Amino acid sequence: MTNTFEVAVRAEATLGEGPTWDPATGRLLWIDVLGSRVHTYDPATGRRTLRRTGQHVGAVKPRAGGGLVLNLRDGIGLLDADDTFRWLHREAVPGRRANDAAVAPDGSLWAGTMRYDEAPCGGTLSRVTGDGTVRVLLDDVTVSNGTGWSPDGRLMYYVDSPTRRVDVFDVGEADGRITGRRSLVTLEEGAGFPDGLTVDADGCVWVALWDGGAVRRYTPAGVLDRVIDLPVPRVTACAFGGPGLTDLYLTTARVGLSAPHPLAGSLLVIPEAGEGLPQPAFAG
Repeated sequence: MTNTFEVAVRAEATLGEGPTWDPATGRLLWIDVLGSRVHTYDPATGRRTLRRTGQHVGAVKPRAGGGLVLNLRDGIGLLDADDTFRWLHREAVPGRRANDAAVAPDGSLWAGTMRYDEAPCGGTLSRVTGDGTVRVLLDDVTVSNGTGWSPDGRLMYYVDSPTRRVDVFDVGEADGRITGRRSLVTLEEGAGFPDGLTVDADGCVWVALWDGGAVRRYTPAGVLDRVIDLPVPRVTACAFGGPGLTDLYLTTARVGLSAPHPLAGSLLVIPEAGEGLPQPAFAG
């Protein structure tokens, strides 16, 4: 394991977020939420692409049949392999936008929302199946962020950033319902706010720290066992990628910084940081 980071893509994303490895294409997907852009990066060739979404985008994930699913301001959209866009579920709510999302082991999309003004309890976390069925799981969220599952799929980890906690739920095997909410860890004052997260093959939870300039790894018991400091204060999300899922990719943000670090908004990578879990594609 290494603590040395590299710059994968030097960029000036306003709010870089949501790194996701797409094994079918060998590319990393990531977004600029407020810039309304979807980025791809091929580490083997260095090739990059950029697509504008037309509205703020909270997350992008691969689909099992090809193409992408997007958590957009006005709902869940599908981008087919031929670049055709269509809505899977449209629900525009004034003053609200999409935020982070993740694909569960069963192929459903767990999509978060939040108010633009970050009003308490103004957001949600919903489960979206491939046929567009939506079930609200949490309706009292402020800033819905990192979501991930234990290697056996029986636990779900979740971040509502202003709480400063990473919470853990039990997941129902039959219906995916979540119960038994409790705190895995609460960040101490001065450490920043938990943002995006990912779970590795050991079941440890990696958490990006907004205003904390770091990424941390916690054991399944909630014990802090690794800290990697970074030069940018607003680290937004993390995900393992590369052919062996050993490289940890990190998105960063410039928004709200009066004098951003030169790398703020860039995509960073920590080679050989650990071993990630294969991420399922959306079943829609």
